[in-house]
Amino acid sequence: MLSVCFWGVRGSIPCPGPHTVVFGGNTSCLEIRADERLVIIDLGTGIKPLGDWLMANELKKGPIDTDIFLTHTHWDHIMGFPMFTPLFLPTTKLRIRGPVSYDDDPLEEILRHQLDHKYWPIRLNELSARIEYDQLKETRLDLGGGLIIKSKYLNHPVRCLGYRIEFGGKSIVTAYDHEPFYNLFTTDPNNPDYDEAAAEEGALTVAGENERLLQFFKDADVLIHDCQYTAEEYANGKEGWGHTSYEYAINAANKARVKKLILFHHDPNRTDDKLTALEAEYRGRIKGKTSMQIIMANEGLKIEA
Repeated sequence: MLSVCFWGVRGSIPCPGPHTVVFGGNTSCLEIRADERLVIIDLGTGIKPLGDWLMANELKKGPIDTDIFLTHTHWDHIMGFPMFTPLFLPTTKLRIRGPVSYDDDPLEEILRHQLDHKYWPIRLNELSARIEYDQLKETRLDLGGGLIIKSKYLNHPVRCLGYRIEFGGKSIVTAYDHEPFYNLFTTDPNNPDYDEAAAEEGALTVAGENERLLQFFKDADVLIHDCQYTAEEYANGKEGWGHTSYEYAINAANKARVKKLILFHHDPNRTDDKLTALEAEYRGRIKGKTSMQIIMANEGLKIEA
C-alpha cells in the first residue's frame, strides 16, 4: 500500500492561531508510506509533530531508519529540522537528499549554517543520529523493495525538485514550490529589447518544459500541487514568485489524467473559512466535467494512492 499523511501544509511561514485550526499552520512536511517503509518529504515545522509521533509509536518497533527528500532549501521547508527529536538518538539513521539550491553549497553545509550558534544552541556535528547527505538532480532512484522515486526540476527562484513516488503499481507526485514555466524573453515586437529569434526559442523551451511536467504527472493516483494563489492574485504581481494558481493546478492535473488532486502550500493569510470556501468553489467548477477529486490539504489528512 502507498499512502501519504500531511504534517504541514502551509507555505512561506508557520501561521498558528484561532483562524488556522482546521487546516493547520505548520509548513510543509509529508509522511509517505510504502507498506511499512517510511519516506519523509521536506523538513518544515510539520516535522516536529511527526518526530514526536515516531518517538511515541514507532521507536518501540526498532530504530528509526528513513529517507528524507527535500524539495529545496528555502527556510519554510527546512526550519523544523533542528526540532526533529529522532536526531538526538544514536540509533537513528537518516539519508537526506535534495537539490543544490544556492551557490553550489553542499546540502550538508546548508543545514550546518542553519544550526550555527548564531541561530541555534546545538550544532550539526553535535547531533547523535547517523546522517548521510546526497545532492540530487533530475534522476530515478531505486530504494529497493519495489520503491522507486523520480525527480523533476520545477520552476522556482532556486533549484527545486518535484518527486514521483511509485510503489505497488501506485503513484504519488509532488509539485511545489512551482509556477508554470514562462517565456523570459519579451514577445512584444514594439519593445526595444525584442529579439524575434530569442522570443521563438524561449517559447519552444517553455512549451517543452510544461509538457515534460505534464508527463511527470501523467496518470498519477495522487498529485500534491502548489496552490498558493488564485488566478487573479497570480496575475496581480505574483508572477516570478515561484508559486501557482488553483486554476493552473486543476487544469494541469486534469490534462494529465490525475485521479486525486491535493491543493497544497496554502498562503499563510488563508483562514480556515477561506480555504473551506475555495475548496467548495473549485469542486463546483469541475463538477460533472471530470472524475478527478479535489481535496484541500489539512494537517492529519491521510490519503491512499
